[in-house]
Amino acid sequence: VQLQASGGGLVQAGGSLRLSCAASGSIFSINDMSWYRQVPGKQRELVALITSTGSTNYLDSVKGRFAISRDNAKNTVYLQMNSLKPEDTAVYYCNAIVKTRRFGAANDYWGQGTQVTVSS
Repeated sequence: VQLQASGGGLVQAGGSLRLSCAASGSIFSINDMSWYRQVPGKQRELVALITSTGSTNYLDSVKGRFAISRDNAKNTVYLQMNSLKPEDTAVYYCNAIVKTRRFGAANDYWGQGTQVTVSS
């Protein structure tokens, strides 16, 4: 299973970006999909999560500004980021909990990371 993230870049404060992450490979089903971010010297933190049924959860500092969604037919998760702030600058990683077989265990997979830089 591979996760390919895209959509990062450089944006001014107040601007918007949309991240995408597509899962491919031997996939039976995908449970939770999520976005994390990490800055140098700090732990990776959970930004947003969406379950297979569409329930969502957000980091307090991004509530009302970010929206996570998924397209189950495309095995893809999105993160719409609006009203971006310089403190949102980080490498963003997608994560998916994937079952590769009907009766197998679900495993954790990570995308390669995409840089988001917000200038003031």
